[in-house]
Amino acid sequence: MSDYQGFTAEERAAMKDHAKETKKAARRTSREEKAAEAVRDVLAKIAEMQDSDRAMAERVHAIVTENAPSLAPKLWYGMPAYALDGKVVCFFQSAEKFKARYATLGFNDLARLDDGHMWPSAYALTEVTPEIETRIAALAKQAVA
Repeated sequence: MSDYQGFTAEERAAMKDHAKETKKAARRTSREEKAAEAVRDVLAKIAEMQDSDRAMAERVHAIVTENAPSLAPKLWYGMPAYALDGKVVCFFQSAEKFKARYATLGFNDLARLDDGHMWPSAYALTEVTPEIETRIAALAKQAVA
């Protein structure tokens, strides 16, 4: 017998965020307007985060946009994400988002991180040090190579 109780409050909130994001994007008119507003939305979402998550998200945002300029910032289920042709390649999930122990830098299947028959597609983040910045930059570049 399963203990499944349905979606958590955090999961339902993420789905509502996604619905709002989709509706908001549909109302925008020009491509430039969509891109500019998407960046503002991502930066506003980052600004709402708790201190440690906010600091990491700010660094991840700067690193990804600098090292993979072909990725466009956008919100995805209420999380900062970076997309290629509208499809999310990577995202930052704050620890607070799903009451997790750590923040996550995740990559979807479009990311070109393939390494044999098995490779990581998500990374736990507790701090963004210069060494971690270098690793994130390399992953962002590889994801769109």
